Amino acid sequence: MSDIQFGTDGWRGVIADDFTFANVERVSQAAADYWSAHPVVGTERKVVIGYDRRFLSAEFAGRTAEVFAANDFAVILTPEPTPTPCVSFAVKQLHAVGGVMITASHNPPKFNGFKLKAHFGGSADSAECAAVEKLLSVSPVRRRSVSSAIGDRRIRFRDLRPAHFRAIKRLVDFPLIAKSGLRVAHDALFGVGAGCFTTLLAGTTCQVTTLNGAPDPLFGGINPEPLAKNYVLGAAALRRDPHDFCLVTDGDADRIGAMDGHGQALSNQQVIALLLHHLVRHRHGHGRIVKTINTTAMVDKMCVAWGLPLTEVGIGFKYITAEMLRGDVLFGAEESGSVGFAGHIPERDGLAAGLFLLELLATERVSANRILARLEKEFGPHRYGRIDARFPLEQRAALMAWLPANAPARLGRSPVSAVKTFDGVKFESANGAWLGLRGSGTEPILRIYAEAGSEAELRRLLQLGVKLTRQV
Repeated sequence: MSDIQFGTDGWRGVIADDFTFANVERVSQAAADYWSAHPVVGTERKVVIGYDRRFLSAEFAGRTAEVFAANDFAVILTPEPTPTPCVSFAVKQLHAVGGVMITASHNPPKFNGFKLKAHFGGSADSAECAAVEKLLSVSPVRRRSVSSAIGDRRIRFRDLRPAHFRAIKRLVDFPLIAKSGLRVAHDALFGVGAGCFTTLLAGTTCQVTTLNGAPDPLFGGINPEPLAKNYVLGAAALRRDPHDFCLVTDGDADRIGAMDGHGQALSNQQVIALLLHHLVRHRHGHGRIVKTINTTAMVDKMCVAWGLPLTEVGIGFKYITAEMLRGDVLFGAEESGSVGFAGHIPERDGLAAGLFLLELLATERVSANRILARLEKEFGPHRYGRIDARFPLEQRAALMAWLPANAPARLGRSPVSAVKTFDGVKFESANGAWLGLRGSGTEPILRIYAEAGSEAELRRLLQLGVKLTRQV
């Protein structure tokens, strides 16, 4: 049996290598043992299980359900592939002790994964994941066939989407969107988000075109991650048939990306800025803003201008979730396109984010590009980039120790004003440019992030980051 380790959001592995039926059973049994030993006041002995469109996801979800049923949990199992936010919402709405989503989210097709959802409708925190890891193989796996468990209603099938869709339509001014007449494209990147916006906007004046919506466990040869390099197919379709705007969701629809109506990619940082602008200026929202350390510095400037408290956390939405649970958080954002909203589950939700973007467009009645141009005029240009560089795992600790002690004096023409080390290493300059280096939680990859006021300066910062990795 291979080692199983939870990363920033659950356990992921290569299908048929370490992500096997036997290992899924082990993790399910460990989670069942944990929730049996740590019941949560106000919850029921119930688990919600969903799955995405990846190879064998339905079968892995069925095996997970069999283990929980044999451990005397009532199991709610989705009858078909379902977005992760629908599962998270159901956990909270149904007062379940927890949930499991079988998905590897945005990872390449050869991966699958096991996301553990806590009773509050968000990702389980590091302590809970570590506790589940310690219970691996402590108890023998117990299983009960799906057919047998269905017979006495221990396993029940339920479509979780309608309740979630009703909830996110209540978050926004849906009548405003409904009468806007927007022509909306949605690039589903072959993931479970396909068809969701068609359903959400049915009966309105909006027209929805789904791009790359067919089920394909190989994701059309791309990774289902909201990044410009994965928008090639969708962008080509938009050049042939322009729309007002294009929403993009990742493989399990908990992340949001976007293109303009002609196929030009918006960065996730621009999407985050658009959402924050809308929440504050149009919806008059107030409260703390939480962002991960690798998210655009435009958020910092917006918070200063609008008098909003800002909390910066490590990378991984579970750290944003922890802040949302503490209260007084208006908006949480992570570089990857993960965003969460007040008044909803403490979890990222790509479908809710999509509706908020449409509400913004329905409010301003101008293109997203014009809104972004105004924001850049007000807060300055921000050009963002990331490089994923191969780097030996065994050398990472030495590099992370070396970097703070050997910080560059300047980033471009601006002196370094701060060095942050609470998640990787981040150098910040006086003019707002920054450079960050952080290792992947599970792969021999070092991620180099940078942001600057021009593309040329951005390229120089990324090159500096690559150079720094060669010092150890």
